Amino acid sequence: MSAAQGSSQGRLGATDQSGLRTAALTTSEASPVRTCVGCRRADSWSVLVRFVAVREPSGARVVPDPRRRLPGRGAWLHPDPECFAYAVRRRAFGRALRLQVAPDTSAVTAYLELLASDPFRHTTDQGGLDADEHPMSTQQ
Repeated sequence: MSAAQGSSQGRLGATDQSGLRTAALTTSEASPVRTCVGCRRADSWSVLVRFVAVREPSGARVVPDPRRRLPGRGAWLHPDPECFAYAVRRRAFGRALRLQVAPDTSAVTAYLELLASDPFRHTTDQGGLDADEHPMSTQQ
């Protein structure tokens, strides 16, 4: 069988099941990719935790954004103490969040300890418009 007779490989590479899009496009559309500020590895945003800077008169502090809804630039980090240590050592939070001063990262430490103490906690367990409603509620 020649390449032109029915192979799913065209000039641009393999296609998805429909044969319309390349495989590279379908995988990138499925989940956004972000880079961890600690280890610098690109990963799916579903496994990373987003942090934002809150500016105060005394400086800036970094706070967790588990719902990914707070305004402003975000810094993404694996929920791993080793990645956090790399980020602090490299001063990555200040650079990623474009801060002029070194931010207070005590809230990051507390949040990562909370995640470590409850391994079943999911960072995106609630979101969307109906997050406060019971999922099986009935309308009467």
